[in-house]
Amino acid sequence: MKVAVKNLQGQQVGEVELPDNIFNVEVNEALMHQSLLRQNANAHLGTHKVKTRAEVSRTKKKMFGQKGTGNARQGNRKAPHWVGGGVAFGPVVHSYTQAMPKKMVRGAIRSALSQKCHDQEIIVVDSLELSQPKTKDFMTAMKALDVNKGLVVLPAHSDNLERAARNAEGYKTLLSGYLNIRDIFTHDKLILSLDTLKKVEEWLG
Repeated sequence: MKVAVKNLQGQQVGEVELPDNIFNVEVNEALMHQSLLRQNANAHLGTHKVKTRAEVSRTKKKMFGQKGTGNARQGNRKAPHWVGGGVAFGPVVHSYTQAMPKKMVRGAIRSALSQKCHDQEIIVVDSLELSQPKTKDFMTAMKALDVNKGLVVLPAHSDNLERAARNAEGYKTLLSGYLNIRDIFTHDKLILSLDTLKKVEEWLG
């Protein structure tokens, strides 16, 4: 599939052939869904924790005698039904991490890129370099490319562009090796340079 190559002024400067084995594969929605669930689960820290009756700081002294008071028998104020007592069956620290074979992860990303390509939401530029780290210059380039909310995928770190995009709402910069299913679908368009395409093809080809 051929797409136009533009510069940061929005002018077409050529064409490039997108590899079919990455940008024109059969879209597997189930695989993309599984990959997204895995990514969201792995982002869950699982640091939630409550104190049980063994951990709260309260006296273990028996409040009153076992018999003769007319009250229900009680052991100590650490019991869960007392205010300030421990929590029964509360959350504890544990991992939400889900494993997924690398082959499946790459397959999900290929499906996502193919869907984006089918929807004409991939923009290829000749270069992703700014002369100055200015957000105004970055936004001017995005406006010229007709992008309102985009993911800028870089082949390598670009200090000027990354700093310029940092304060731009709705935009994110990402190295090609960290391309993932969630970022692809939470941004309207993908902006790739020719060098980025080579990196992606080396990884997913």
